[in-house]
Amino acid sequence: MSTAEEKIKDVRLKEELSSRYLSYAMSTIVSRSLPDVRDGLKPVHRRLLYAMRQLHLDPKTGYKKCARVVGDVIGKYHPHGDSAVYGAMVRLAQDFSVRYPLVDGQGNFGNIDGDGAAAMRYTEARLTEFAIALMEGLNDDAVDFTDTYDGEDQEPVVMPSMVPNLLCNGSAGIAVGMATMIPPHNLAEVSDALLYLIEKPEADDESLVRRLKGPDFPTGGIIVDPFSSIVETYKQGKGSFRIRAKWEKEELSHGQYQIVVTEIPYGVIKSKLIEKIAQLLNEKKVPLLADVRDESAQDVRIVLEPKNRTVNPALLMEHLFKQTELEAKFNMNMNVLDSFGVPRVMSISEVLRAFLKHRLDVLVRRANHRLGKINARLEILSGYLTAYLNLDEIIRIIREEDDAKAVMMQKFQLTDNQAEAILNMRLKSLRKLEESEIRAEFDELTAEKKGLEELLADEGKRWQAIAEEIKAMKEKFGKKTALGRRRTEFAEVPAEIEMPIEALVEKEPVTIILSQKGWIRSLKGHANLTDEFKFKEDDALQFAIHAQTTDKIILLDTSGKFYTVQASDIPSGRGFGQPLRLMIDVANTENISAMFVFEPGAKYILASNTGHGFVVDENHLLAQTRQGRKIMNLAEGERTSFCVKIVGDMVAIVGQNRKLLIFKVEEIPTMARGRGVALQKYKDGGLSDIQTFNEADGFAYNRAGGVSVEKDLRTWFGHRAQTGKLVPFGFPKSNTFFKE
Repeated sequence: MSTAEEKIKDVRLKEELSSRYLSYAMSTIVSRSLPDVRDGLKPVHRRLLYAMRQLHLDPKTGYKKCARVVGDVIGKYHPHGDSAVYGAMVRLAQDFSVRYPLVDGQGNFGNIDGDGAAAMRYTEARLTEFAIALMEGLNDDAVDFTDTYDGEDQEPVVMPSMVPNLLCNGSAGIAVGMATMIPPHNLAEVSDALLYLIEKPEADDESLVRRLKGPDFPTGGIIVDPFSSIVETYKQGKGSFRIRAKWEKEELSHGQYQIVVTEIPYGVIKSKLIEKIAQLLNEKKVPLLADVRDESAQDVRIVLEPKNRTVNPALLMEHLFKQTELEAKFNMNMNVLDSFGVPRVMSISEVLRAFLKHRLDVLVRRANHRLGKINARLEILSGYLTAYLNLDEIIRIIREEDDAKAVMMQKFQLTDNQAEAILNMRLKSLRKLEESEIRAEFDELTAEKKGLEELLADEGKRWQAIAEEIKAMKEKFGKKTALGRRRTEFAEVPAEIEMPIEALVEKEPVTIILSQKGWIRSLKGHANLTDEFKFKEDDALQFAIHAQTTDKIILLDTSGKFYTVQASDIPSGRGFGQPLRLMIDVANTENISAMFVFEPGAKYILASNTGHGFVVDENHLLAQTRQGRKIMNLAEGERTSFCVKIVGDMVAIVGQNRKLLIFKVEEIPTMARGRGVALQKYKDGGLSDIQTFNEADGFAYNRAGGVSVEKDLRTWFGHRAQTGKLVPFGFPKSNTFFKE
């Protein structure tokens, strides 16, 4: 058996896949997608900043080509593609993507319209002051270092992070089975929350949020969530923020005005936003808007021109907020790696405490590092002072002794370091002035050592020192600076503005046609209802009504359900329309028995084929869903047949037995739902037709090709639920008032 065959092992594919996928998932989570709670950086960002620091790209030095930086990053620290590293670098330089840029870019680094950056061979970069603060203390043993991927160099495990970068710049990433989305915040407000937490370590989330206030996006905008919702989001570490564009009304001549949008929600691409508004404009879905223009230069300036000067600007903007990304949601998910590298969702108090703990660790490490340096220097200075006190003897030993170092160490109780330092002294250092400078330095370092030892021995002093550091950063990057001023504002939750359909749809006359097979369509204009409309084979007209595109169309089916359809939603064109059942959920066993335009304030008589019915107000007819609204209850075999608008004080009912009954409308009860009462009594058959009229005008019906009006009602006048008398001579054989 060969050596290669001996190394082959039988494994279960399922277990091997599971094991390897888990390794891949953890690598993605820890080494790529989630930021560290301590410095707010992912590995690629940390390595990028460290490589730029190693190249001495400080804010006061010149720029270097981005290609040079990317080459160093992928060659020394981050063995991935150059496009991924350059993409991360570009984002850190974009002031519309990052609240406090970490890279100072020179050249084309993209824009808010979504245009990409120039190639890395054309752009240059250096670090910002904020990035320098993030890495302050790297040379002071503030954090651990680890070997790079090839073992040739070392890189920091985490940055000392003088500034709370995780909250200040936020983070976004998608890992395997989890994701993170943290909004940026204002450094001054984060500092206030940190200082309060130092003062009151048991502070709850709400008190911290009162100081943190909420996100501060680089693109500004207005957050319109209530404070209680913001607090709950920070408590859970998950939630969302509603961000609206900032706009103002700009007065023009002759009473005209235009709306100018000056800030848009974070993450929205301006060019796509304008394209969306223009598309809605072309589709006539924003009738209040006449035009949209992009007049942006360095700042955002989107001009919205209303249809006319009578248009309410708030109403127009409310409509655009609902249909475009002028209002957007930022879904927060504070999923980070804790100090042990474990991914978890943290509340705001946990994030702030983790940062303070990191700063405490950094402070102690830097203090110990400095203490070690001071002790080493004091050792040397102590040796120098011994040399000055015994200068002549030291010179003699050096000139005469073969092993001057050993003799000096023995005679003056010097350490090896002290003896070596004395032997390496230059002759010009033997001046009297030099001795006084060494004594001054010795005293100064001794005082500093005492202060550091007191700091390390007293936790209160350590927290005081951290508070001073935070105050210094707040002063440097605070609200008094152009970079630190708050950009995102807060506003009360906007009241729901009633959006009348007239404001959203252009009012135009239409003719609504419903066929017997249930196909519905609309024709432009008010066509003659007696025209012969075209239908599919074996289909014919059932209802045709005049309406406006702004009207609501009410439909009643035979089961007693009412449905509401917006006239503007009914398909138009020369075709046969579309099946009504695509718009409303009418059961296959039911048919439409009435169709009419909704009229506010109107009342209707609802009646079944058996002659039962009641009066219903118009406010009960509107259905909010496509499932409809059940109004009439029916007995077995019964169906809803009529919904007649009340236009007078009398009711005329004719049965299939050709008996006509007239009585007052007031005898029919008004109900919100039910079966109603008997309107007419039948031995055989049922209700054939019904109409309402004014007593003084009489009732009308077709007679010999014309219309006859009967004003003498005595023959048929009675009360509800009676049988009635035979219809007048010449009454249509169909037993209906107007149908042939």
